[in-house]
Amino acid sequence: MTKFLPLSRYFLFSVAMASVTLASHPASADTVTVYSARNEQLLKPLLDRYSKETGTEIKLLTANEGALLARLNAEATGTPADVLITVDAGNLWQAAQQGLLQPINSSILNQNIPAHLRDPGNQWFGLSVRARTIVYSKAQIQAKDLSTYEDLADPKWKGKLCLRTSKKVYNQSLIAMMITEQGEAKTEAMVKGWIANLATDVFPDDTALLKAIAAGQCQVGIVNTYYLGRLLDKDANFPVGLFWANQNTSGTHVNVSGAGITRHAKNKAGAQKLIEFLSSDSAQLFYTDQDLEFPANPKVKPDSLIKSWGAFKPNLINVSKAGELQTTATRLMDRAGYR
Repeated sequence: MTKFLPLSRYFLFSVAMASVTLASHPASADTVTVYSARNEQLLKPLLDRYSKETGTEIKLLTANEGALLARLNAEATGTPADVLITVDAGNLWQAAQQGLLQPINSSILNQNIPAHLRDPGNQWFGLSVRARTIVYSKAQIQAKDLSTYEDLADPKWKGKLCLRTSKKVYNQSLIAMMITEQGEAKTEAMVKGWIANLATDVFPDDTALLKAIAAGQCQVGIVNTYYLGRLLDKDANFPVGLFWANQNTSGTHVNVSGAGITRHAKNKAGAQKLIEFLSSDSAQLFYTDQDLEFPANPKVKPDSLIKSWGAFKPNLINVSKAGELQTTATRLMDRAGYR
């Protein structure tokens, strides 16, 4: 679902984008082909602005991540794709493991994107950050009663917890990161506790989960923050609060949407310039304002609604672990009865 910006946000974005000068991105007759799993309405305005500023033609093809990876594999050396953009480090890791990406040697990207938000081999770089944390009913729960993901397995939450399906990569990545921290045995015990505490069946998406909390169907859950942001942007009185998990321990789980240069890119130089642009201050503003995600570039300030949730300590384990342990996480959730 794409969120349309109020006029003031469009104005601020236009001013910021105007700072991307022809001097920093010289005009050329280049063409860069982008395969993207991100919503076209979210990404295309940014790519159109880049084309206008640089003279580079951007050809955009959108599909889900599975279809894009399959297409890249099938096209092999004949692919027209120069850049792959997708959500979740797990998907980016899979692309790298399948040999679909190549290393990027860029001082700009190394400077703009922190090490824990990029591939250790520099085959992909995060471009926006998604925090997955605890949400709760303001009518039924006090923030002081919340603490960690692990605590949601405590019997005190029996009949009060809502979860999104384990089939979604966001939850697979969360569990993979927790396995990295505390091992399979402790993580599996936690997940079994979650399942024992469920108030109802798992939900197909985070928005439905949030609405269930608002309706009193359950009292607490785990979501990506931008889903709550979208609902609050429509209704400032939406009765669900946000709590930053694990602040006294490992930090809140974060993931990324990101990009890499395809292995058989025909325009590697143009692809690198585009990804560097997407990591820049002005482009990062678009991610934060348009979809209420956190910027991957730490120099960029998040949207005012996001700021209202307060600063938080993120988990600094490299997000590539979300992909590396994704299969292990999926098997663990199956064993625990998390569907």
